[in-house]
Amino acid sequence: MNKHFTTSGPVVPSKHYCIDPMLRLDWEEIRYLIDAEKYFVLHAPRQTGKTSTLLAMMEVLNKSGEYNTLYVNIEGAQTAREDADKGMTTVCQTIAARARDYGIEPTLPALAQSILAHTNPGTAVTELLAQWAQISPKPIVLMLDEVDTLIGDTLISLLRQIRAGYAQRPRAFPQSIILCGVRDVRDYRMQNAHKETITGGSAFNIKAESLRMGNFSLEEVRTLYQQHTAATGQVFEEDVFPALWEDTQGQPWLVNALGHEMTWKDKSARDRSTPITRERYQAARERLIRSRATHLDQLTNQLKERRVYAVIAALLAGESRIANLQDDDLQYVEDLGLIRTRPQIAISNRIYQEIIPREITWQWQATITHQQAWYLTPERRLDMVKLLTAFQQFFRENSDVWLQGLPYKEAGPHLILQAFLQRIVNGGGRIHREYALGRKYTDLYLEWPLDEVKGFYGEVQRVVLELKILYANLDKTIADGTVQASSYARHCGATEVHLVIFNRNPEVSWEEKIWHQVRHDAELQVDVWGA
Repeated sequence: MNKHFTTSGPVVPSKHYCIDPMLRLDWEEIRYLIDAEKYFVLHAPRQTGKTSTLLAMMEVLNKSGEYNTLYVNIEGAQTAREDADKGMTTVCQTIAARARDYGIEPTLPALAQSILAHTNPGTAVTELLAQWAQISPKPIVLMLDEVDTLIGDTLISLLRQIRAGYAQRPRAFPQSIILCGVRDVRDYRMQNAHKETITGGSAFNIKAESLRMGNFSLEEVRTLYQQHTAATGQVFEEDVFPALWEDTQGQPWLVNALGHEMTWKDKSARDRSTPITRERYQAARERLIRSRATHLDQLTNQLKERRVYAVIAALLAGESRIANLQDDDLQYVEDLGLIRTRPQIAISNRIYQEIIPREITWQWQATITHQQAWYLTPERRLDMVKLLTAFQQFFRENSDVWLQGLPYKEAGPHLILQAFLQRIVNGGGRIHREYALGRKYTDLYLEWPLDEVKGFYGEVQRVVLELKILYANLDKTIADGTVQASSYARHCGATEVHLVIFNRNPEVSWEEKIWHQVRHDAELQVDVWGA
């Protein structure tokens, strides 16, 4: 079977294009921690290759002959929720079953059954690991994956049982235990049966280090795609890679998903003599965004969390209130893979920038009855003056209801305009979003193909829209916005520029809020809209 790009499950090198998992971490550091009998955390955002890496680590350590190493996914214990006894029973049974399945300790299921029959589940994990360590001919290295999916007393019990055996390592407890998940243990927030909040740091104060797996580098992205070229002869044109990098920042699932879209979902590209061009890449990107694939759905579900909400709301609104956020919250959202904090705080890649506002307003977009055809000229250009005039009326009629329902009210006006535009351009054009954190505005860059047959291979209408909330002086807001919008337009090569200013003051009437005027900056005309 030919190799292919994979977007589900662990990587199988014989079947999938892949970057060697052992090259994606500091193996020297991990070996040091294991040899030094340390317990530590390895965490990474979902679908970044964490499981593939852990399985590769298990294989390397077992082949070394120094350790009995076992990888165990304990997500099944999540169903126990607050029932710690049920959860610990599941953890014991799962560890034993995997030790049998990997041929590491075939007798462990019987031992687990005996312990569970005669021991309180509140100490059963400690007892199982202690007895296993004493019969094992080699020190044990145990990797527990999906630890952070456990809930409340179930998670507290597991962490405390591991801590209880720590002093007996390695003779009567595993030499090294690696806790794996999306979050660092410090971000575990657990409520016990008494509704007391316990943090992971207090329940697991034996942690030596927290290691985080990152994204692919640009060189690794090129290496991955080169594997496809070497196997099939199909080339990726050079200008694909700068766009791919900006869109993904090396996020492994996105990189693989786009590879799959370009080389397989695009049926015409199954002819391997067809080169993958920048336009084919852009089409694949748009299909992926519109697919609402599982990974992207998981990402948007995270937006409902309180700590995530606080950070993303500030970013979407383009406001400077990020300075008031807790450092722990920023670190947590970065650990989830939603933002990056260097060189400056931003949503982690351009595809996430596209997806987040689309998903937040998905159910609202469906209620918009305006149709694309209403705003097309005979030359098939988008009539932006007609479109934004219609938006002003739409915003006047619907903003109160929308702003009550939207989860990110701080960014509400921006999101409503983006939803309106998305409804109009969906299936035809593209909207690129830039969030100017700390400068209180959002830039939208709209591309609209004028020839339905040629699409983006033909002539393209390019429009810049800058969105601002009115906080102080209107004249200054217009003057600053005109310069900013025209500067962004020149950067994008756009010839149409619009500045939309939202007035949130409830004491100002709609008659005063809604207006349209024309300004100029150098050779560019800037249409300025009030809403």
